[in-house]
Amino acid sequence: MVGFTKRRDRSETAQMRRSFGWLALLGAVLVLAGVVGLVYAAAVTLTSMLLFGWLLLVGGLVGLLHAVQARGSNFLWLGVIVAALNLAAGVVVICKPHATAEALTMFAALLFLTAGLFRLVGSIIVRGPQFGWTLVLGAFDLLLGVLVLGNWPNSSQYVIGCFISLALLFDGLGLIATGTVGRRIVGMVADRTA
Repeated sequence: MVGFTKRRDRSETAQMRRSFGWLALLGAVLVLAGVVGLVYAAAVTLTSMLLFGWLLLVGGLVGLLHAVQARGSNFLWLGVIVAALNLAAGVVVICKPHATAEALTMFAALLFLTAGLFRLVGSIIVRGPQFGWTLVLGAFDLLLGVLVLGNWPNSSQYVIGCFISLALLFDGLGLIATGTVGRRIVGMVADRTA
């Protein structure tokens, strides 16, 4: 009975190590996609706008079908209106992906400016325990907003693609770290119990 338990423990340990290995591999793929995306940021921006448009279209069609199925309820017209708005927005985004990227880039720049201003003012007024970091983050947000807005609409060709690619890159680095450390911890625990 003891031999069976040890074999089962080794099998579970090997399975956990493989799972963390797959996690690290997925992280490496995301890092590669992030690096390629940074090189081709304009293509990533255009692709993401088209994907967003198609998702709006599909969401509008599903919403319309749901509204038709629920035609006996009180929310029929609300469902139809929301579905129509999704369909219209999807068509506009697919037909004008560059204009959509310009609008979203302007929105992102204004969000950075607003967040930076609020963080700067808030950190100066509150002077909490993280005063320095909040001040630096606010200045960074403000600078990023000014840089994006200062080069707008040209910046709209690559800003969204850079943000998506950086998100992929950092998510991938996090998965690699989790997978690597997880494999190491499983190995250490298995060595101690053996």
